[in-house]
Amino acid sequence: MFGLEALDLARMQFAFTVSFHIIFPAITIGLASYLAVLEGLWLKTRQEVYRDLYHFWSKIFAVNFGMGVVSGLVMAYQFGTNWSAFSDFAGSVTGPLLAYEVLTAFFLEAGFLGVMLFGWNRVGPGLHFFSTVMVAIGTLISTFWILASNSWMQTPQGFEIVDGRVIPTDWFAVVFNPSFPYRLMHMATAAFLATAFFVGASAAWHLLRGRDNPAIRKMLSMAMWMALIVAPVQAFIGDLHGLNTLKHQPAKIAAMEGHWDNSHGEATPLILFGWPDMEREETRFKVEIPYLGSLILTHSLDQQVPALKEFPKEDRPNSTVVFWSFRIMVALGLAMILAGVWSLWLRWRGGLFSSRPFLYFCLWMGPSGLIAILAGWFTTEMGRQPWVVYGLMRTSEAVSQHSVAQLSLTLVMFVVVYFAVFGAGFAYLMRLVRKGPVTDEGKEQGTGGPGQQRTPARPLSAADESADDDTSGDALGTRN
Repeated sequence: MFGLEALDLARMQFAFTVSFHIIFPAITIGLASYLAVLEGLWLKTRQEVYRDLYHFWSKIFAVNFGMGVVSGLVMAYQFGTNWSAFSDFAGSVTGPLLAYEVLTAFFLEAGFLGVMLFGWNRVGPGLHFFSTVMVAIGTLISTFWILASNSWMQTPQGFEIVDGRVIPTDWFAVVFNPSFPYRLMHMATAAFLATAFFVGASAAWHLLRGRDNPAIRKMLSMAMWMALIVAPVQAFIGDLHGLNTLKHQPAKIAAMEGHWDNSHGEATPLILFGWPDMEREETRFKVEIPYLGSLILTHSLDQQVPALKEFPKEDRPNSTVVFWSFRIMVALGLAMILAGVWSLWLRWRGGLFSSRPFLYFCLWMGPSGLIAILAGWFTTEMGRQPWVVYGLMRTSEAVSQHSVAQLSLTLVMFVVVYFAVFGAGFAYLMRLVRKGPVTDEGKEQGTGGPGQQRTPARPLSAADESADDDTSGDALGTRN
């Protein structure tokens, strides 16, 4: 297929499925915590706006959660079908870690999800809030185990190799491997930011259409507070993560920087833009700033950053891809910080909800968090190459013995099915977003709260009415 080998197709297939999947857990993680905050504020203040937002975003959460579960199952099967050699080599580590995720996180989420979505009028307010919090904690526990498994592949420790297989000797060392704390913080924070800009873009869209009410304003306000506070924190975490990567995966850092060789005694410049050429072993058309590479990556003005030519050709990541995926992630992170600072200035000027340039900026920044997550994962996974378990097993040794024809057929089938199934799901999510939260202006009064008489929430019927009709019926299933 287009001159590609079976290994290339297997990698493309896994990259395609993981790229689809990671979008849904990222939003699930952020929305679950957002819902817990909204219900907590509702119980504390009894302000209707928090209840309205809870019901609105719980529908989007339910659909997103379902798509995340389905897309995640496919990835788990691919370990056995396309990467059986890897499963045979490292399954004694990755298998239990994924099993712990199911036992501790998925069961927790599934156990309380029904109460959270359908128990608004069936259980007391305390139990309902507890269920929402448990679902939120479950998403974070799931993140913990998934990142532990993936981080071990990046910086493996706590094992020995017996008869060509990895045997765990210290589970604490396996889980809390050198890159795990940084990657866990980086991913969880990225999920919160991605959700914040998704929520903020939804509010901006409604405000630009002239739909201005307390619920919409609260959505934008909360999203921008998150951007203002968390985006700079994410930059700090990213710096710590970079220092850790420099220590344990220096070839990845060299590829991210497009840095090929070191001059004698000179500090490393920062290459802002350029085109790393793997064949010519140089970064062409580069624009660089002297000393800044050393300052950022080593926090000094004299230490040098490892260069790609210091590593054998067969051990070098594809710098062309990693260089640009990293810059996309950083550029979007800086744009998030800009959005937070801009929002603070507008709050002071009293124009947060009326500045059309800012609202359009928020609207266009809606997918920025998800794009940054994808770019970050491409940087992480492509930067690990040519290793599937860093320093222990090459990717070429991990793939199953399938033919090019078999992998070509299944890749095409994945593309067709994923775009059909998840495309429909995405369209439904966007319809829910366009519908917007139904406030007291668009529903009957006296709907009460947890423990009071009302019909259960209906996650899959929330967009029955036309998305353009903001007040037709009760889209949240809250009629008496």
